[in-house]
Amino acid sequence: MHTNLLPADAARWRTRRNPKRVTVIGAGVAGLVAAYELERLGHSVEVLESRLWVGGRVRTHGFAGRARGPLAELGAMRIPASHHRTMQWIDRLGLSDRVRQFRTLFSDDGNFLETPAGHRRVRDASPVLVEEFRRRLPADRSYRDESVLCAAWLTASVNAVAPGAFQQNLHADLNLELLDLLDGIDVRPFLVDGAAERVDLNRFLANNAGFAARSRLQHFFDDITTETSSELSRLEGGMDQIARRLADRLRGPVHHGRKVVGLHVRDDGVVVETRRGLATAASHCDYVLCTVPFSVLRGIRLTGFDDAKLAAVHDMQYWPATKIAVHCREAFWERDGISGGGSYTGGLVGQTYYPPVESDPLLGAALLASYRIGPEPDALVKVPREKRTRVVLDELSVIHPQLTEPGMVLDVVTQAWGEDAASLGGASVRWSKDIVTAEEERALAAQPQGTLFFAGEHCSSYPAWIEGAIESGLAAAQEIHACAPVAQPVRSHGYRRIPGGAA
Repeated sequence: MHTNLLPADAARWRTRRNPKRVTVIGAGVAGLVAAYELERLGHSVEVLESRLWVGGRVRTHGFAGRARGPLAELGAMRIPASHHRTMQWIDRLGLSDRVRQFRTLFSDDGNFLETPAGHRRVRDASPVLVEEFRRRLPADRSYRDESVLCAAWLTASVNAVAPGAFQQNLHADLNLELLDLLDGIDVRPFLVDGAAERVDLNRFLANNAGFAARSRLQHFFDDITTETSSELSRLEGGMDQIARRLADRLRGPVHHGRKVVGLHVRDDGVVVETRRGLATAASHCDYVLCTVPFSVLRGIRLTGFDDAKLAAVHDMQYWPATKIAVHCREAFWERDGISGGGSYTGGLVGQTYYPPVESDPLLGAALLASYRIGPEPDALVKVPREKRTRVVLDELSVIHPQLTEPGMVLDVVTQAWGEDAASLGGASVRWSKDIVTAEEERALAAQPQGTLFFAGEHCSSYPAWIEGAIESGLAAAQEIHACAPVAQPVRSHGYRRIPGGAA
């Protein structure tokens, strides 16, 4: 990666004399952070966004009016404590006073989880989980009871977080690997006495975040421990405040409704084809930063790319993600002994989260009824739209019969990221890859083509997280800043209409 070796003041003076004209494709977090940083360094930036809002896959939905009603996160919803860049930008954007704890899966004793014996409350699930776990162990192996208890709960977390198809591809001795990873760790400080002894998994993972460092599935276990950690945060008022505040601070324009349909790398820059309505236009740009997910990029016209880059674009793996949020008359789960956290009900529903009521209670409460990522969301998406809500509510009403009460459900909103034309997936994934292979994939994804640069969670060390978008956006901004000027004179940003209209 290029590094600016000049003193900061000298670099800014030089930039003011020769500012670069940069076109950023995508107003998600990666694109907005890069645009903000490039402007700070003295460059001229414009942003092209196909959607009518900023934030990309960071999307907050407001029921009963955004200003007063309950909110539901349809995209990114949590920030791990270890994601320092994200927390620094939250502070930089004046949002630190809105940081709140995100209560995750199984963090409430009243949360439910699917077991072989049916749904159980977290406080009552240990006997069933341990019995099922022991049943799968070889008869000639002996392990400490507390290790088996901890491994059984870790397996429950794997079942809740990892898609079923991915679980099936895990090696058959996953249970033994979990026990081997726990060997030598004293889990007794994390045992909790209740209706039955169990492990405080959130506290265990917070204190043993690197327990899986020896595993060849380290990326997978790292995400499991992160998603089920107690060290997670959210933003009161919505995660999309990050993107909206970034956009508000840009000097250059953010053009909405501009869908990029072609990228053509030339010796003197990049030709960007865009479509707005039925009209297609082309523009010669000196520097372009593309933050479009590769799942979308591989569907547009690309020329001037080398073979390795094209292979990276076409081979990048994405999983669809689907969220269904329900506007409820009241937070009925609180009367049922659930103060927050998340349940895992299996089936088509997957995970269910209980956000705190931070708006006027008279306007109801938001329930994230269903969250799934992986091949399984396709099964839910295949259900006709008019039946999808009913299927999820019927399935979830097994543990929450209040959903069937007349007037309890006021509204429902669905976000299927695999169906969204601007994303075609929830996030890129590298769970099945070892560390070396994953880094090679990341580096190739971020590799520029001439003066066409790339950023996004798929180009980062933190795929699927806001942290990755910020990391890659900052890196790309520095690369563009340090890049030698293009050979040809600077051209204006003006668009040239292509004869024949829409392509």
